[in-house]
Amino acid sequence: MNQGHLEFCASPQWRQMVEETILPEALRGVSLGDDVIEVGPGPGLTTDVLRAGVTQLTALEFDPDLAATLAMRLAGTNVEVLHGDATAMDLPSGHFTGAASFHMLHHIPTADAQDSVFAELARVLKPSGVLVAADGIENEATRQFHVDDIYNPIDPEALHHRLDRAGFASIEVRVYEIGWICTARSVA
Repeated sequence: MNQGHLEFCASPQWRQMVEETILPEALRGVSLGDDVIEVGPGPGLTTDVLRAGVTQLTALEFDPDLAATLAMRLAGTNVEVLHGDATAMDLPSGHFTGAASFHMLHHIPTADAQDSVFAELARVLKPSGVLVAADGIENEATRQFHVDDIYNPIDPEALHHRLDRAGFASIEVRVYEIGWICTARSVA
């Protein structure tokens, strides 16, 4: 993430959006179960909201500095922070009851790598485990915000097919005021 983007993702404005808009909309009517994995927590504002509703949360963060900072901040809580790559998780298959990713997938450089994340999430979920994800829709203002940063937004029109190929069923994709939200269930 570029510095401005990182600062925004740790800001009170982003916290408010996460707490009042993004997660309430994404989690409406969804139960992630007791043992959840979140990929790409960044500074952890989404993690703070998620952990309040689950018994155990594993937060997998690619950036080593963000992972270390988040691990220190959440030490002694119900969150285990891991540094790792969501395209090739060093985690057991069929372990988690739920998976979540919020406004992170556009930071993955290629569609193939994004699809690897989806496949890995399907793999680490228990059968019928639920995935909930949300991200923005491509627009010029957001593209400008990502100058000197990775910006590879996912077209919500293609998401159903991509999740199906990755091993999900019962896929729902909807667009709302600030992007798209999907829910899906693992089939294996």
